Amino acid sequence: MDTQNGLKHAEKTAYIILHNIRSVYNVGSAFRTADALGIDKIFLTGYTPTPLDRFKQLRKDLAKVALGAEKTLAWEYVKNPAVLVDRLRGEGVQCVAVEQFEKSVDYKMVKIEYPTAFLFGNEVSGVSKSLLSKMDVIAEIPMGGKKESLNVSVSLGVALFRMLGK
Repeated sequence: MDTQNGLKHAEKTAYIILHNIRSVYNVGSAFRTADALGIDKIFLTGYTPTPLDRFKQLRKDLAKVALGAEKTLAWEYVKNPAVLVDRLRGEGVQCVAVEQFEKSVDYKMVKIEYPTAFLFGNEVSGVSKSLLSKMDVIAEIPMGGKKESLNVSVSLGVALFRMLGK
């Protein structure tokens, strides 16, 4: 299906949205994992670092971790994630946040409907309640130890390899 914003949704189209990720290394890792998963596009929002620095040069620190995925994987910067989510939902994209929340469901129980977009938030504060309210599904990775959460790039790999059936 063609859209007015230039996105084509194939049969199993999947996107990642990274919002307010602080670490350029987490972003680089997300690119590499997204490539391994066959993700169609990564959306970078808020203050998430992009593969290009402010001078439009490739970031060597991100590239060191992404190992070339930043050059081959489609990506787009959108300042406001709420606007992006509204746009995607308007195009029929299922939006899934991976976050700990009182209304979350175990990520192993989530039924993915394509096209789909997965939202991951800030390493410390996660995804805001206002942004979570726009999601179709909030998926949580249950924790069994003393720590409350995983690193965002690890969460991305764990959740998406399971939910996308890879």
